[in-house]
Amino acid sequence: MADVITPRAKNYPQWYLDVVKEAGLAQNAEGVKGCMVIKPTGYAVWEKMQRSLDRLFKDTGHVNAYFPLFIPKSYFQKEEQMAEGFAKECAVVTHYRLRSCEGKIEVDPTAKLEEELIIRPTSETIIWRTYKDWVQSYRDLPLLINQWCNVVRWEMRTRLFLRTAEFLWQEGHTAHATQQEAEAETLQMVRVYQKFAEEFMAMPVLVGRKTEGQKFPGAVYTLCIEAMMQDGKALQAGTSHFLGQNFAKAFDVKFKNEQNKEEYAWATSWGVSTRLIGGLIMTHSDDNGLVVPPRLAPLHVVIVPLGKNDAERKPCIEAAEKLAKELRELPRDDFFGYEPISVKIDTMYDKQPGFRYAEYEVRGVPVRVEIGPKDIEKSACAVARRDVPGKEGKQFGIPLAGAAEHIAKLLRDIQQALYDRAKKFRDDRIVTANTLEEFQKLFPVEKEDEAGAEPLKFVYAHWDGTAATEDRVQKEYKATIRCLPFDGQKDKGKCIFTGKDSERRVVFARAY
Repeated sequence: MADVITPRAKNYPQWYLDVVKEAGLAQNAEGVKGCMVIKPTGYAVWEKMQRSLDRLFKDTGHVNAYFPLFIPKSYFQKEEQMAEGFAKECAVVTHYRLRSCEGKIEVDPTAKLEEELIIRPTSETIIWRTYKDWVQSYRDLPLLINQWCNVVRWEMRTRLFLRTAEFLWQEGHTAHATQQEAEAETLQMVRVYQKFAEEFMAMPVLVGRKTEGQKFPGAVYTLCIEAMMQDGKALQAGTSHFLGQNFAKAFDVKFKNEQNKEEYAWATSWGVSTRLIGGLIMTHSDDNGLVVPPRLAPLHVVIVPLGKNDAERKPCIEAAEKLAKELRELPRDDFFGYEPISVKIDTMYDKQPGFRYAEYEVRGVPVRVEIGPKDIEKSACAVARRDVPGKEGKQFGIPLAGAAEHIAKLLRDIQQALYDRAKKFRDDRIVTANTLEEFQKLFPVEKEDEAGAEPLKFVYAHWDGTAATEDRVQKEYKATIRCLPFDGQKDKGKCIFTGKDSERRVVFARAY
């Protein structure tokens, strides 16, 4: 399988698409430009993400609901910043019926909607119209609602998982009695995303605030997590927005406080999407295919019994079945989401062992166990870990007695090793630019996406805080301010672009 995957060093964008294809994650939808079909393996990863995130949400008091796909245009227009921010990405429904005319199917001109409907790019407007009916008193607050759904943003340049016209996501929408409570919620949820990214995806992230130019339309401010991919580009992996009272005022969501005085509610929204699958691929995968952290792997262990004939195969299969049973019966814990370890026994004897191994390697199965006739003689097996390809990642002579416990520990070791490796990669590529000349060398426009080029870097630099300078940098260097990290460099200085005073350094990067 590896020979059909373009090496990262040769063509990173093509490598990404090859991994998505060969691992069976997704494909472009036929006849619908910019949309994707998520295949069973890709959807299984998304289901793991859903279950893990949903548990984290519910652990913080949130509940799930569902709101309509269609939003009246008049709702959308009530919040000016949002309407302006999403206007170019909106898909609009104008008619509700087709008809047959002279052998052709066409829109029925008599079935025009009285009011056009927007296919949701995000749901703040319709949710806050609903909250108007739900909120009368401070006793009705807080509302801590999440929904799992699809949204449509009519993107012109698309890439599987990273940017598609339709994608799956979750969006949280909460209403609160006080500003303090709403801001605490905004921070809490970006920290939940950080926990998920680092502890489940094994993907280290920077956490911080977006600039005014990069914040969500309609927000007072936006918090985010930013991850570094293997080409050094940034991926915005999750956002949490403090919306102030903007949407409450737009939809007249008022409540009577404890003093029986009327106030507008305070709002937040937050979301992550199937873009996280793209982030997982680009954080961990290699030239042999997909690498999946064990906590999110649909299949944890594949056992491959070997043998040239039925007589040799029978005891190998029996040993495989016994080991699979022992793995599934191990005590369940939080690491695996209180689910059993997922195991498959591969008996595709019509294919060569090397082909069988490669099939699971390209699909990113964390652990492969081989049991052959010689292993049976020693009551042992061979165990290969996906995160370390080749002989270095393979252990021989692992006793079958106790192999289940050995593999369970190995899965935990792989999870930690993937995080440590990704963090070292990122930390080694976080640098500081003290002059414009240094910055220019770090973002050479003429070498963007050049084959064999060194990965890009996250660059701390002083910025004068103006949108004009931010826009100039994006235009001249194709770099954007990813965030103002909570834990970043906060020394005052001079902007390297204008020489004006700078309150702190911010992180610049090229991004997806």
